[in-house]
Amino acid sequence: MSRRQPKMSKRTLEQWLSEYAVSHQNLVNKKIHWLCVPTIFVSLLGMGMSLSVWFTLVLSALVLLFYIRLSTPLFLAMGIFILICLSVMAVMPWGFKAWAAVFIVAWIGQFIGHKIEGKKPSFLKDLQFLLIGPAWVANSLMQRK
Repeated sequence: MSRRQPKMSKRTLEQWLSEYAVSHQNLVNKKIHWLCVPTIFVSLLGMGMSLSVWFTLVLSALVLLFYIRLSTPLFLAMGIFILICLSVMAVMPWGFKAWAAVFIVAWIGQFIGHKIEGKKPSFLKDLQFLLIGPAWVANSLMQRK
């Protein structure tokens, strides 16, 4: 019997980002993503925290493991971002329904951006792109320095 290859890709961060960038060339779509991707991330954490704090923290740690495999600076940036998200949630202690509404509105924005771009979202090809979106935003901010 042959051994199955693991589902996790061995792509580098640069490979992930360049492939993600293919469907994010239009300036309006980019700006929508710079706003909506972090909003989706914080809303996911908010929904998770309203259901189970420990599960959400463990899941966040697993997400950070994905990022450290790609890049230490990205891991640090996303770790700081998660701490900022947790701070936002402490200031705005909304319930699940409010965070879910934010999540839905942000996804509508994302799809509008892709309609403007004329290209399908990357995650339709590979679900790991759902974690690359926040990395792309973080990388964009780190590159501006």
